[in-house]
Amino acid sequence: MKILFLGDVMGRAGRAGVAERLPKLRADWGLDFVVVNGENASGGMGLTGEHAKLLLAAGADVVTLGDHAFDQKDMLRFIETEPRVIRPLNYAKEAPGKGARLFEDRRGRKVLVAQVLGQVFMKRPFDDPFSAIDTALRTHPLGGLAQAILVDVHCEATSEKMAMGQYCDGRASLVVGTHTHVPTADAVILKGGTAYLSDAGMCGDYDSIIGMEKAEPMRRFLTGMTRDRFTPAEGPVTLSGVYVETDDRTGKATRIAPVRLGGRLPEALPV
Repeated sequence: MKILFLGDVMGRAGRAGVAERLPKLRADWGLDFVVVNGENASGGMGLTGEHAKLLLAAGADVVTLGDHAFDQKDMLRFIETEPRVIRPLNYAKEAPGKGARLFEDRRGRKVLVAQVLGQVFMKRPFDDPFSAIDTALRTHPLGGLAQAILVDVHCEATSEKMAMGQYCDGRASLVVGTHTHVPTADAVILKGGTAYLSDAGMCGDYDSIIGMEKAEPMRRFLTGMTRDRFTPAEGPVTLSGVYVETDDRTGKATRIAPVRLGGRLPEALPV
């Protein structure tokens, strides 16, 4: 199976970049399944139902969220009507939607997509992500009910992301980090056959401070004071993510390659 995961979509520019490029990537790379993290797609904070529809129409099979899952209030209702939007497994127990769900690719193969939130350096405490993902993986064993399993680890600390990768090794096809908006250079297939990347990066303007216009974040660093709201940068967009190929029989990864396309970062393409 050929799988593409795109990191955090940042604001209007990120949405436009995905809408413009993803349909062609699906065709040119023969992609079977695409997951997009959309939790910053609406004004940099959360995701509206309208913008979720745009990402799905562009070719995403699943859209994951994160700690800003419900910053846009209409998502509280929308996620109950759109099963292709996934919120974190270990979010508040009363939160609407699901944190893991089984999908089908266009050939009918089963793909489990799950997301967990980290606990280290996050602004609010979340439930234990390791026990949450363990339950999901026990329910859907790799190579059995699921031909492929993707785990989105949305957190700050690379150590926590790496621990999750090792914890899921041999039980997931891909464990990929999101949230920090900076693509890492550690794409690897772990010993048990799980593809791993600490952070997929963002789909946004890298002439910014993690996707935001520079003035207000810089002011806060220099003065410790807030004057304005953060505003997503709207310059040329880099699509950042990771490409993975898996074995249909075992579900394990056979190839992993970083993806960077357009914008300011050096290009990295899997084909």
